Amino acid sequence: MKRKKHTSAEDEAQIDMTPMLDIVFIMLIFFIVTTSFVKEKGLDVNRPEDNQAKNDKPSKALSIRIEEDGTIMMGGREVDVRRVVANTQTYLAENNTDTAAIQADEEAEHGVVVEVMNQVKVAGISKVSVLVKKG
Repeated sequence: MKRKKHTSAEDEAQIDMTPMLDIVFIMLIFFIVTTSFVKEKGLDVNRPEDNQAKNDKPSKALSIRIEEDGTIMMGGREVDVRRVVANTQTYLAENNTDTAAIQADEEAEHGVVVEVMNQVKVAGISKVSVLVKKG
């Protein structure tokens, strides 16, 4: 038998891709099947319910106004700094709140404002905000 000495480059360079494609499709099917049945490991967490959703009424904040001369106004009447605790506790008995807003005049003494803040915290209100009113 005679061999051809002049063979073209196209005849020698052909590679059959069918077996490689078969393997790729088999691996694809294998990974799809195995990943669909894998259950993730971990802890089941029981989260507490949101407490704020139960509060239908928004709480009304305690409002305290401090004038330029140091006068403290609570509920439309003048109050001494030593009576802030008692008046705050009376307000808390009537209203369910944990916030207070102190509106201080720009010229009011800082010591009075800080003392009122301390008295409100002693009475049982944890969230106190201070607003400055320009005179």
